[in-house]
Amino acid sequence: MTNRVLIVGGRGRIGSNVAQDLLTHTDAEITVTGRDSEGTVPGELLPERSRYLALDLADSAALRKAVSSSNLVVHCAGPFHYRDAGVLKTCIEEGVNYTDVSDSRSFTRRALECREAAKNAGVTAIVNTGIFPGISNSMVRRDVEQLDEADRIHLSYVVGGSGGAGVTVMRTTFLGLQTPFEVWEDGKWQEVKPYSDRETIEFPEPYGKTGVYWFDMPEAISLPESFPVKTVITKFGTFPDLYNHLTWFVAKYWPASWLKNNVVIEFLSYVSYGMTSVTNNFSGVGVAVRSQVTGIKNGKPAKVCSTALHENAAAATGIGTGSIAQLMLEGKIDRPGVWAVEQALSTELFEGTMQSRHLKIEQELL
Repeated sequence: MTNRVLIVGGRGRIGSNVAQDLLTHTDAEITVTGRDSEGTVPGELLPERSRYLALDLADSAALRKAVSSSNLVVHCAGPFHYRDAGVLKTCIEEGVNYTDVSDSRSFTRRALECREAAKNAGVTAIVNTGIFPGISNSMVRRDVEQLDEADRIHLSYVVGGSGGAGVTVMRTTFLGLQTPFEVWEDGKWQEVKPYSDRETIEFPEPYGKTGVYWFDMPEAISLPESFPVKTVITKFGTFPDLYNHLTWFVAKYWPASWLKNNVVIEFLSYVSYGMTSVTNNFSGVGVAVRSQVTGIKNGKPAKVCSTALHENAAAATGIGTGSIAQLMLEGKIDRPGVWAVEQALSTELFEGTMQSRHLKIEQELL
């Protein structure tokens, strides 16, 4: 039987890239959803294996019907700060496997609360796939495995301009500035302010030395659960650096009440998207990820550093999520429950899917 994949939010930039990856690497039939009753399949997708479905996630009956006729559901309808775990819970009730591109700590916590229910239903659910989180998590796992003992994880990300994504990604950035958050540092949970503590990181060209800042990412809670380390740092920056300084100013000086106002978030998101539509011409829309794990190897201090680079951040997200979806369809990831990527995906499978997609990840033991 042909596999049927439902991509919730599949008409967006991220969702359409996930769909394209699946059409390239599997024989699945794809249904992409959107809120527009007169919407169509994105033009770049194969029409003979793709169809469009108008779907409002608030319509539980319609959601259940769409889920029940699928072998796998891929949730791409962000921002996930606004989402509950309704799609995941429907998948569990219908016995359908699930994955998503979620990048919100609060959403991740709600999803992980469903772990036991998914396990009992025999449903495998992988959250936080994509490039970061997602590929970044697997880079950390591979680095940790190179050491006898890991002590400190430092993840840094930089995105050029809009990253090739839509305004939803801009919303996610500004929503991440709303409140301080806890990070695992020196063996205890400590509170930090978003977009604080600038640090200069050496990324692959064209980014080079770029400023990154504390940013609330779900890896900050999944990695301490996955690996017995004392510190997990997750920092994010943009290119050109002007956007870093503007975002830092908003995070530091704008009243918290403004950043919790949906009208303000929409204003910032659309202004930023308009600006990047101009600067994309020279900044590009790529992404770079850098993982550095410090620990012990052969009784001596050591560190492992990995870097990944892609010319389009949205396409890289499609690769991360599409590769997980492919492995689930093939039965190579079959682990009932709800898991972060590094908990469910072996390094061997990770390396194989990255090679098949020509995404090169450099790794160096220092």
